[in-house]
Amino acid sequence: METIESAGYSPAWLGLREPADAQARSAELVAEVRRLLTGAARTEIHDLGCGTGSMGRWLAPQLPGAQHWVLHDRDRELLRHAEARMAPAASDGAPVTAAVRRDDLTALTVDDLAGADLVTASALLDLLTVDEMDRLAATVRAVACPALLTLTVVGEVRFDPADPLDGELTAAFNDHQRRHTAGRPLLGPSAVEAATEAFTRHGATVLVRPSPWRLGPEQAELTERWLDGWIAAAYEQRPELAARPGGYRRRRLAAAAAGELGVTVEHRDMLVVPG
Repeated sequence: METIESAGYSPAWLGLREPADAQARSAELVAEVRRLLTGAARTEIHDLGCGTGSMGRWLAPQLPGAQHWVLHDRDRELLRHAEARMAPAASDGAPVTAAVRRDDLTALTVDDLAGADLVTASALLDLLTVDEMDRLAATVRAVACPALLTLTVVGEVRFDPADPLDGELTAAFNDHQRRHTAGRPLLGPSAVEAATEAFTRHGATVLVRPSPWRLGPEQAELTERWLDGWIAAAYEQRPELAARPGGYRRRRLAAAAAGELGVTVEHRDMLVVPG
């Protein structure tokens, strides 16, 4: 993953991971969001880093009442996909509408989120820096609405069957996610801790729940694609790992393609409730 501006998420990749994302997100936190929004005649939801709009397709049908989604991203192609494929109706059949905004997600202001009753994001926080996280927390506080922030990586991966090199690859990947890019030191797997600290300091209550990807034979294509990128990032961070004997990459990718590899990729979902 690169900067937010050039993360390189293709519609094909986002479509491939969408079912796993939907299955992983915390139903408990959605129930709390419903409670917080009870009684609203119309809910305005701002989705940050919307990609192809998977958050809206997942969440809108679980919330009652008319909804207007404002979809923020830097990628024009992804915004077109998101707007065209928004969920048509809420859980009670009320209409769901959407508008798109091409924004720099690292520098959103109170004006950008004006009118929001809920802020959402998915797989975004690890791409921020400490300063950007603090800015986001301050902005959400000023808007005074809850925020549902899902699927943030925490640097924990488990494989079945295990391999002696799994630990070293995981450590290298995590270091890669914390690298400096374009002068920005990314939070990577430290994002949940940093977000909790930032939002709490700005007066919010933060609820954190697990949201693991559980990949097995039924998700062989996703497992293979994810694993290929995971290994490539680890090798980029520590090239000497690629020279180790035994063909780790070849063996693991072959097992994933054959549906013989199980992977649990830990994430955390967060619900920020303003104080």
